[in-house]
Amino acid sequence: MSASETDPLISKAATQYKLNPDLIRAVIKQESAFYPCAVSDKGAMGLMQLMPDTASTFKVADAFDPAQNIDSGARYMKQLLGRFKGDLKLALAAYNAGPEKVDGPKPAVPNIAETKDYVEQIVKALNGAPAETTP
Repeated sequence: MSASETDPLISKAATQYKLNPDLIRAVIKQESAFYPCAVSDKGAMGLMQLMPDTASTFKVADAFDPAQNIDSGARYMKQLLGRFKGDLKLALAAYNAGPEKVDGPKPAVPNIAETKDYVEQIVKALNGAPAETTP
């Protein structure tokens, strides 16, 4: 999808969930390269690669609908940032590998090459920008 199509959806979700739009954009780029019909080997769907259980949790009727996908992906990221007390690396690791792989007595990015690379690539893309915006 082109930026002219995704930017309004990203902006809306970023405003609604008080997230940096660049974070949403970086996740989409890393997850699907802005391909709305992307499906991973594990069954993740759409721009932000929602897993079926995540899509169900957020009551997504069509995970391939860019508006629903971006809204739910952003809402999930906001939830993960809350769960991991604003720690962007932990939230990203949880988005990629699942929160149960990050949780524990000392939450950490799991030792999974794909997840480590995922977190590194998105953090690098953000170049120190905050994940959340202030009210």
